[in-house]
Amino acid sequence: MKIGVVGAGAVGGFFAARLAHVGHEVSVLARGKTLEAIRARGIRLESEGRSYTETVRASEHARELGAQDLVLLAVKAPSLPSAAKSVGPLIGAQTVVLPALNGLPWWFFLGDQGPLANHRLNAVDPEGVIEREVPLSRVIGCIVYPSFSAPEPGFARHAAGSRIVIGEPSGGASQRAEMVAGVLQGAGLAAEASDSVRREVWTKLLGNICFNPVSLLCGCSTDRLIDDERVYRIFVAMMGETLALGRALDIEVDIQPEVRIAATRKLGNIKTSTLQDAEAGRTVEIDGIMGAVVEAAQSIGFPVPLLRAVYALGRLRAGALGLL
Repeated sequence: MKIGVVGAGAVGGFFAARLAHVGHEVSVLARGKTLEAIRARGIRLESEGRSYTETVRASEHARELGAQDLVLLAVKAPSLPSAAKSVGPLIGAQTVVLPALNGLPWWFFLGDQGPLANHRLNAVDPEGVIEREVPLSRVIGCIVYPSFSAPEPGFARHAAGSRIVIGEPSGGASQRAEMVAGVLQGAGLAAEASDSVRREVWTKLLGNICFNPVSLLCGCSTDRLIDDERVYRIFVAMMGETLALGRALDIEVDIQPEVRIAATRKLGNIKTSTLQDAEAGRTVEIDGIMGAVVEAAQSIGFPVPLLRAVYALGRLRAGALGLL
């Protein structure tokens, strides 16, 4: 397949290298030092005890790469509106767009039938740019569970996990979701197609909404946060609020907070993407991960006092660091 990857950081670099390694024609839309590194040395990946160096097409101009069969959006939420303006030439008549994002994606309530049907999440797409530039009909939802880092431009490191869940935003099964899952499986990933991708997004959100902002506030890896009894109780309460909000939005997630926390603890010493970004001086995803959830709660008048408090503190911390 012709596969375009927008953004070649930790997540995009991982997918680009793994897909190129099994023979797909991979193109990367990148810029700056990342583009220079990929052109000079290829895209490099350390994953599961193996090292890959793959040659891919790379450009800062989508028109040079042309229409793709599959486009993977792997930029952070704050950068996605500007990136969306440039991806048009990558999207052809049959292109599938796979957004690999943390938090609530821009498409989450679009086309939905629940209490927030067709609500635009201003926290992630304030001017509707992504909604206009990336047609919802082309989108397949994507939840990425593995942990990654980017030690340097053009180099991705895969720390743990291989589960990827994809599915139609409107729910139900589809041939194209099965097709994309098969492509990812062919690259050695534990990919699966879900008939309820919104529920899967909310399940992943349970971890992100706790670990990411609190790691920003405390500067700690997830194992240290979870092993602190006081912080652990905060996580249980935050997940409880998130689960209750999900039910109010007709999103039923059948998992206990303690079980969800235990799954992350098994990964060991992991730095969240938010903490990695903060330490590298990059813009953090506090609005996409927490702001969108608080917005959804406010829109239906649902109380989430602890989530609101942590969001306020996390956003203030990000602003103080100059990372908003």
